[in-house]
Amino acid sequence: MKKLLIFASGAGTNAANIMRFFKSDDKISVAAVFTNKPDAGVVDKAADYQIPVVTFTKQELLDGTVLDKMAQFNPDLIVLSGFLLHVPSVIVQAFPDKIVNIHPALLPKYGGHGMYGMNVHKAVLENNEPETGISIHYVNEQYDEGDVIFQRSTSVADCSSAEEIALLVQKLEHEYFPKVIREILLGK
Repeated sequence: MKKLLIFASGAGTNAANIMRFFKSDDKISVAAVFTNKPDAGVVDKAADYQIPVVTFTKQELLDGTVLDKMAQFNPDLIVLSGFLLHVPSVIVQAFPDKIVNIHPALLPKYGGHGMYGMNVHKAVLENNEPETGISIHYVNEQYDEGDVIFQRSTSVADCSSAEEIALLVQKLEHEYFPKVIREILLGK
């Protein structure tokens, strides 16, 4: 059985979608959800699926002490799903090519520090982009600069608000992120 760890900081809609997708899978399981926010919505969503939640502080992430907590689960893949902290090199080096992130734009556009959530969608709208999408990529030491594994685009030409764009992007995230995770772990 391949084991996933999900790192999340927020409401957990993508994380819950991943938990639901793998709930009855006989080859892949979500071993735990890690969060730096004990009151985040993802905590309740993990409880709904009887998945353990591990909380940690920003300092535990930065100094690498969270590695001991991660090692207990012996993960095959670590998925960042709405996780807003920078992953330090000590973590990246401990899990080379085993950490993936989903970004709500077509990288390299609208990536980097501060480009997450509605910030991305507002920038897409302000720049009158005809399309946007999702990028699933390996995590390295820089924000949103790891090798891209998968991208999918959608037209946003008819969108008049960042919220409309967000809904279209979230639909792509929910459709493709679990499938790409499965392909990474099991092959095509």
